[in-house]
Amino acid sequence: MSEPTSSPRLSVTVGPVAHGGHCVARHEGRVIFVRHGIPGETVEITLTENEPDAKFWRADVTNVVVASPDRVAHFWPEADSLRAGARSTVPVGGAEFGHISRSGQLALKTAVVREQLERLGGIATEQLDSLFSAGVEDVDAHGTADQRSGLGWRTRTGFAVTRSGKLGMHAHRSNTIVPIHDMPLALPAINELRLWELDFTGIERIEVAAPANGSGVLVLLAPEPTLSEKAAGAAVKRVARALAALENAPSVARWNPENSAIEVLNGRGWVKETTDDHEFRVTGDGFWQIHRRAPKVLTDAALGALLQGGYLDDGADVADLYAGAGLFTAPLADAVGPEGSVLSVEGSAGTSRDARKNLHASEQVEISQGRVERILGTSSRGSHTPAGQRRRFDAVVLDPPRAGAGKAVVRALVATSPRAIAYVACDPAAFARDVKYFANAGWALASLRAFDLYPHTHHVETVALLVPVKSLPQPSDA
Repeated sequence: MSEPTSSPRLSVTVGPVAHGGHCVARHEGRVIFVRHGIPGETVEITLTENEPDAKFWRADVTNVVVASPDRVAHFWPEADSLRAGARSTVPVGGAEFGHISRSGQLALKTAVVREQLERLGGIATEQLDSLFSAGVEDVDAHGTADQRSGLGWRTRTGFAVTRSGKLGMHAHRSNTIVPIHDMPLALPAINELRLWELDFTGIERIEVAAPANGSGVLVLLAPEPTLSEKAAGAAVKRVARALAALENAPSVARWNPENSAIEVLNGRGWVKETTDDHEFRVTGDGFWQIHRRAPKVLTDAALGALLQGGYLDDGADVADLYAGAGLFTAPLADAVGPEGSVLSVEGSAGTSRDARKNLHASEQVEISQGRVERILGTSSRGSHTPAGQRRRFDAVVLDPPRAGAGKAVVRALVATSPRAIAYVACDPAAFARDVKYFANAGWALASLRAFDLYPHTHHVETVALLVPVKSLPQPSDA
């Protein structure tokens, strides 16, 4: 995306928070999506997108005239729009809530989840008052001082490279790369590499994975696609030698984003992730939850809801959709036992291979790689379902990507007649749209929780239990 040709400054009063990391303001009838503000503040903004015929504009706060009580000093200079504005530069796109107190962040995220479910999901205010009275929960409340302040939680971080070969990150909705000198949201093991001191010339992107269990750091290097094969190989090997010379030398692998091929240059091309009861091998570009506590928080919430409802008995037939490397599949297999069955469905071929390695000893697990709606729509050849009949499930864990499951998947899933679905969502808007699709098919929310697994950003994770409306207690049943 190109940068605007001009960046005029305006003075506005910041309105309500909206999904996407911004608040809504208005100037002379024009809607402006403002980042780095807090509802109720009077601020000066610099327009970042202001095409005359656009339905709305975008802007960053560059000066605060009347501050909110929730405003705090930003912890990360490179992400601070006020410092960037004073330098006539732009902030990095991450940590867009870093200027807000932790309690203020939780309140704004709670408001966003509620607004999306009311507006897009069609959930009544009274129902949300009952289901969601706890609001977004702080998972770091009992950690170290840094963790309580929302720092040091990312186990995976992606970086870009500036034209001069320095470590950087993109500005919001921009091709501009801002050089950085630390990443306060990342685990100490990532910052201890001091990658900002290295020359990454010839590298387009760097991905770093540092499991919370301390089992070793992996650095993936993606060379610039315009380089010749020889030049790309030379750039990767030069950087790999520099990484291998570090005091806390990581494993290093070359990453080809086009086909996800990984060439191990030093160490191994995968990391070992662990939960209380299981160990997982996850390739460097494979999916894993990025907050150090997310695996436990989400499995406890999702499987806890199913167990509490009595949907995970010994011998049950269940499914884990968008299953990744098996985070939910493994405890599901434990819950249903050897007489039960677990269908694990994952679209990514590489991540599905991870799942096969991680679950090869669990004979009750069937791993299928492909589109969820296609696999759900086929007849099962398993021993639990007669040939020619659609497979049916007692319970399902649904953990789709940020875009959500979508109408086709909801339709295919409802057709399998599960008794309950534990839905794990990382985007409130996509989740709310799917809730509406489920409602149209005769399903309803039975429970709802949300977790702040992305402190200082606008992102929030929700875990909901969905059941057929006919299975909910009716007023006359009381």
